[in-house]
Amino acid sequence: MTAGVTYDTVKTSTGATTRDGSRDAGKDGEVTESWRNRIVGAGEEPPDQLLANPRNYRLHPQTQQAALAGVLDEVGWVQQVLVNRRTGHLIDGHLRVSLAMRRGEPTVPVLYVDLAPEEEALILATLDPLAAMATHDAEALDALLREVRTGDAAVQAMLTTLAEDAGVVPPDAPAEFAAYDEELETDYRCPKCGYEWSGKPK
Repeated sequence: MTAGVTYDTVKTSTGATTRDGSRDAGKDGEVTESWRNRIVGAGEEPPDQLLANPRNYRLHPQTQQAALAGVLDEVGWVQQVLVNRRTGHLIDGHLRVSLAMRRGEPTVPVLYVDLAPEEEALILATLDPLAAMATHDAEALDALLREVRTGDAAVQAMLTTLAEDAGVVPPDAPAEFAAYDEELETDYRCPKCGYEWSGKPK
């Protein structure tokens, strides 16, 4: 458990999954099964030995490629790519593998799962869309971005777009201040243009 964070029991219409993952009785006395652990191992593989999934539908624009390469250059690997041991196919991490091959990286960290082909298709189709369903807490995002420092232009551009889309900074700074004072305390600064202003964003 992360320090300072409390995880509540997740309740469903058929019962509850306890913190230790054991089964619990639902409102009608029905016993619910704990989620199966489909992870079967972890390791490292040469990137050119990993098989792209023939059903992968995701395309990666140049802006995403540059931003991901920038983060990898600045920080390194923090997440494994996902491989189905039963089929040998990548499920998640195609771009990371492609960038690793382009850069000549000797190995890629891999998390192995064991899935039937139809299960692999379900995860491939839902993994990214599920993450994309999350929404933003503008205040929390603002606080987080104030702590972020990057020297990579592509990463900075991605963070600026994120801030603009979440309403943390305005997409276009006004041509001039309505009132100007050298002693005016500013609370916000646009990372793209350097414009500073006070008050809460709309």
